[in-house]
Amino acid sequence: MTEPQSTVVDEWSVRRIVRTMIPLLAALSVLQLVSGTVLETYEAVLLRYPALLVLVPVQIGTAGNLASITCSRLTTQLYLGTYELSPSNPALRANAGAVFALAATVFGAVGIAAWAIGLALGGSLALGRVLLISLVSGMALAALVVAASVAAVEASYRIGLNPDDTTIPVVTNLCDIAGVLILFAVVSVVL
Repeated sequence: MTEPQSTVVDEWSVRRIVRTMIPLLAALSVLQLVSGTVLETYEAVLLRYPALLVLVPVQIGTAGNLASITCSRLTTQLYLGTYELSPSNPALRANAGAVFALAATVFGAVGIAAWAIGLALGGSLALGRVLLISLVSGMALAALVVAASVAAVEASYRIGLNPDDTTIPVVTNLCDIAGVLILFAVVSVVL
């Protein structure tokens, strides 16, 4: 059975999208201030170790990209009727597996690149430490991406919001904030 035309039109109306997104984006913007505050507290560490300075935006950006991909795929499955929140769902497991495989590959390469750039900028962190920081924080972010993406799709759908509008901004902002916190938690343990 198809939805009545007025429901579909209302869901895609500019008015509804703006009414949903303005408060959401405003709240997320305020939350972004948290990452800036955390970064400021680590300014001395970042200046001392240029590899970490290089690592911060790339870690956050990569986690956001993985989150966008995951939310998009889950939302598509939802609309196709193939999404099911269950550990036995092969599509959900495949998406989670892909996130972890991509994270291991990308965060490993990012760690090596950050080390090389840091070295060129006069840094002294060993490759093993930069790689450890990048991989551990990256894999922790991958776990967050999977959990947050599933939660965002579920929550958006259950409260009647369009997951296409809400999930990616929510999860990418969460990855920005948590990415900074996770990265520096790992840095404080490794260094």
